[in-house]
Amino acid sequence: MTRDEIIAKYKQYLFPSVTTYFTDPLVTDHASMQYLWDVEGNKYLDFFGGIVTISVGHANPRVTSKIKAQIDKLQHASTVLPNEAIVALAEKLAQIAPGEISKSYFTNSGTEANETAVQAARTHTGRFEIIALRHGYSGRSQTAQSLTGIQSWRASLPGAFGVVHAINPYCYRCPFGLSYPDCGVKCAQDVENVIQTSTSGAIAGFFAEPIQGLGGFITPPPEYFKIVFNIVKKYGGDFISDEVQTGWGRTGKKWFGIEHWEVTPDIITAAKGLGNGVPIGLTMTRPEIAGSFKGLQISTFGGNPVTSVAAKAVIDVIEEDRLMDNAHTVGQRFREGLEGLKDKYDLIGDVRGMGLMQGLELVKDRKTKEPAAAEVNRVLEEARRAGLIIGKGGLYGNVIRMSPPLNIGKADVDEAIHMLDRAFAAVTAAQPATAAAR
Repeated sequence: MTRDEIIAKYKQYLFPSVTTYFTDPLVTDHASMQYLWDVEGNKYLDFFGGIVTISVGHANPRVTSKIKAQIDKLQHASTVLPNEAIVALAEKLAQIAPGEISKSYFTNSGTEANETAVQAARTHTGRFEIIALRHGYSGRSQTAQSLTGIQSWRASLPGAFGVVHAINPYCYRCPFGLSYPDCGVKCAQDVENVIQTSTSGAIAGFFAEPIQGLGGFITPPPEYFKIVFNIVKKYGGDFISDEVQTGWGRTGKKWFGIEHWEVTPDIITAAKGLGNGVPIGLTMTRPEIAGSFKGLQISTFGGNPVTSVAAKAVIDVIEEDRLMDNAHTVGQRFREGLEGLKDKYDLIGDVRGMGLMQGLELVKDRKTKEPAAAEVNRVLEEARRAGLIIGKGGLYGNVIRMSPPLNIGKADVDEAIHMLDRAFAAVTAAQPATAAAR
């Protein structure tokens, strides 16, 4: 099909709520490692990786070769018929998971993984109420949308009962009007206030992303999760770490994002980067929590042999090539370049993130912090023209999100910074003189 035919059929046959980037949609054709090509042959440096999913490079032959071999051997069996692929993956996960976490439940997406985690916390504790965070994103099912703290991603369904939201650690836009560290991390204390005022006081668990993904890569201060963990334990709940975007070395040095905050969760959820583009969902927990799950359970496609082989291959590549260390080292260089852009362009109000998960919050005025959502869209367009693919997010749609493959090099980062510089220069030059002078 031609590019125009693909776009026309996309609009004709898919739900209109399935949104696309860019005024003129980019129609993908093929990709290799850190690069992506459209159907017209244009080449792009991919710094969004299919929404924080391509962890070891597009079509990495060390992963795809094992996928191809497994397809020819055994493509599907379901969880009622054990096979080597699923147990090899589960064993590896038990070896790298923190603390006593050693049991896995495989599904097909982050949404399903999060649903399973909530169910596990409720069966383990015998309680129902879950504390989530504002600005978080957990998926598209009714429970997952109820956990989500962004109104635009909750619009299609009424919320499920039993979920309440605490203030998130959004230092750049502190709801209390305070500044870190003099604030005493008051946002963490709000978790206890919510438990005391908006629940029965007997909670099943607390659910949070270590770094809020769709919320705009909001990164908590170092003390935050330790304080929250102690509060959650005080009220008898399980601590659930949503690693759908922060897992598998994305934040640098550690397998899981929550490890940077020196907290060992009760339950971990994951997806995205674990499969490197192959659909997978994962819920991991301690044996006693897994053992509390009630009733019979199957997952027709969860732990599929092909998916399991792909995920195990991804973990092997990350481990063998020390990509967690690379994410830290190259991520530091990337962060330095982004900070340099902030010094150059007043449009950038905040730089945040960790490892190769970095965000830029754009504002019309640094004093008022008025969100610059339209400017984000223009930067995305200009970056595309320069040959760079980046993402966006945030409650106000004013955050640029970047999550390149973990095996990129410093030269890739330097090229991306150069392309971003061109994009910001073009957007800044097009702004009215009064706005540019602020």
